[in-house]
Amino acid sequence: MHAPGDVALFERFARYYERFSPATNERALRAGLALADRDIERVLDVGGGTGRAARVLDAPERVVVDAAAGMLAEARRVGLDCVRGDGAALPIADDSVDAVVIVDALHHVADQAGALAEAERVLRPGGVFVCREFDRATVRGQALAAGEHLVGFDSEFFTPEELAGAVERTGLDAAIPARGFGFTVAGVKR
Repeated sequence: MHAPGDVALFERFARYYERFSPATNERALRAGLALADRDIERVLDVGGGTGRAARVLDAPERVVVDAAAGMLAEARRVGLDCVRGDGAALPIADDSVDAVVIVDALHHVADQAGALAEAERVLRPGGVFVCREFDRATVRGQALAAGEHLVGFDSEFFTPEELAGAVERTGLDAAIPARGFGFTVAGVKR
């Protein structure tokens, strides 16, 4: 059984990931980013894999952080800056980025609270954390969780309210700009 955050499965299918993963919901991601109280010049795409989310953003500096070297190799192929690292121990300086995005990945992180705390740590004041996830309370969310467990992941999903509460506990001002099977939670650093 793979533990959440175990990158072995992602290493195995990195070359095929783009073929089977859903497209990034650019509109929902931008709605979360619009909550920032500052211009967004530097974005971290944490757990960003091949850089699907980073590619739809127009920030001058987009950095993909992922633990799977194979996924980062794919992101580098499309010209993105990459850093190998764990979302719960980001190799990034305090107060150094304007936005942190985690798209369809937080449920794979072993230390979710640590990843949220790290997002808060690296954000500059006025910066925004934006997380796109899947609502485990929906029928589709329950099916997704069952499917991920079937292939070996021990994914842990949230409801929008649960994730917003976790974001608030890091000290960020949380909002839920999009709801549904795929939802968005954002948090602004004041």
